[in-house]
Amino acid sequence: MITSVAFFCYPVTNIAKAREFYEAILGLKFESDFGNDWVEYDVNGSTFAITTMDTTHIAGAKGGVVAFEVDDLDATIRDLQKKKVKFVSGPGESPVCRFAVISDPDGNEVIVHKRNP
Repeated sequence: MITSVAFFCYPVTNIAKAREFYEAILGLKFESDFGNDWVEYDVNGSTFAITTMDTTHIAGAKGGVVAFEVDDLDATIRDLQKKKVKFVSGPGESPVCRFAVISDPDGNEVIVHKRNP
């Protein structure tokens, strides 16, 4: 029986560039690394990882996507625009949320997301 999600992971081609994006631009909190080929971030009790060790998946191949919940979507979008982050789409909205899709240095899509009250 599944009890929780262990982690989410994105393959990347350059750990240093990816760390700069996820730590300095998105503000994720570094949790641990394994030989600087697998880096984990704590996201409110869930683990998001980046790795150069995954040879079975291709960075930026338009596979899975992660959505990070933010406290203020408008402020987050303004901050990302100032940091020259590439926007893939949005901002947009659905019946349950507002969001924008951005791209990391490898082209992996990341959604910044705010649930409606």
